Amino acid sequence: MALQVHLLACAFGLGSWVAVNGLWVELPLIVNALPEGWELPSYLTVIIQLANLGPLLVTLMHKLCPGRLNERAVIYSVLAIGIVSCILLVFFWDKTTVVAGASRSTAFFIITFFLSLVDCTSSVTFLPFMMQLPAKYITTYFIGEGLSGFIPGIIALAQGVGMTKCVNSSHAAGNHSDEEVWSLQTQYLPPNFSTQVFFSFLAAMMCISLAAFVGLNRLPRTYELSTENLVPDTVGTVSSGLDNPAAETDGKKSEQGEEKTKALLAEPQHSISQLVFMYLLVVWVNALTNGLLPSVQTYSCMSYGNLAYHLSAALASVANPVACTIAMFFQNRSLMFLRFLTLLGTGFGGYNMAMAALSPCPLLRGSALGEAIIVLSWLLFTGTMSYVKVMVGVILRDRSHSALVWCGAAAQMGSLVGSVTMFPMVNVYRLFKSGDFCNTECPL
Repeated sequence: MALQVHLLACAFGLGSWVAVNGLWVELPLIVNALPEGWELPSYLTVIIQLANLGPLLVTLMHKLCPGRLNERAVIYSVLAIGIVSCILLVFFWDKTTVVAGASRSTAFFIITFFLSLVDCTSSVTFLPFMMQLPAKYITTYFIGEGLSGFIPGIIALAQGVGMTKCVNSSHAAGNHSDEEVWSLQTQYLPPNFSTQVFFSFLAAMMCISLAAFVGLNRLPRTYELSTENLVPDTVGTVSSGLDNPAAETDGKKSEQGEEKTKALLAEPQHSISQLVFMYLLVVWVNALTNGLLPSVQTYSCMSYGNLAYHLSAALASVANPVACTIAMFFQNRSLMFLRFLTLLGTGFGGYNMAMAALSPCPLLRGSALGEAIIVLSWLLFTGTMSYVKVMVGVILRDRSHSALVWCGAAAQMGSLVGSVTMFPMVNVYRLFKSGDFCNTECPL
């Protein structure tokens, strides 16, 4: 039964962020097909944060009408919306319309909004639902959540997303000239299978998550109690000890055991300042991972070539489940250690942001070392931050149900702040510059 529940919890976690994660790993192919180009990720981050309407409503319902919200019905609804949205993506992802005189990917943006509504709402519904199961299954759920990015990443690697090569091509020097001018042009190689097939995989994963949720709801409600939650009943022993010295001694021992057990149960929780620190940690980590850095990943990686962008998008998704697996076997709840990891991950994120700011001529452009460093930096950035998110979630899970709900709300708040901060920098002030890998000339 334990293995079955672990499998169901993992499969249920697949539906948490599979749609949005799938869009990110497919971006190396999509940015070349949609009119927004390199600016597309910054649009996506804002659309994803607009979908915070879902978790906001759920959080308010928990606050204003405690106990009245049917979490199961909400989860069934969002999973159904996710399946339908993935199916619609198969047919309409590349349809464009003219808005304000420019071609826009309206269908893609609308469907992405509903997919984001599903994934954002999962932050404040899926985790609280897992509170009904023993604590050991929540880490398995986080592994499933990590796989929601890992599996699309593997599929994208198999697809060969966005592979390019530079080829010599000729064109006329002028309208009335027979002279030919040769120049390098970027040629995109066709993927091994289409974007429509990729989105079909995402729909299948959402169906697996829905089936797992149905299975979890049909499990017999038998929960495990750990020994530290059991308080010995010693009333009879204490009363009989009045006439029996030996029994009195046993009664005193039982009383002492009861006092020790109560002392364990009364072990002080985290202070208010520590709780505030953890919630701020959640806000900061999610601001980086869901808002600030994704908005500029194209500028950070594409200058090194499509291969670097493709590998950073796909392989960084591997870091998430790996970090969750490490957290399952090596749990370190020290806030000092989590602070150190956050600083380390922020350093990697800072390097990624610096390379985006230097686009289209970042450090070590055109060298294998530069490509390896940027891919590795994205990998380590995602891995360290994922471990921090998992451990904070585990700590707050042990505290209370509402603590997890507010953890999800803090995560969405951080994501919102990060994306809203970056959107004007990318799309209004144009602080980040795009380029053509084959034609951009950089000073030595």
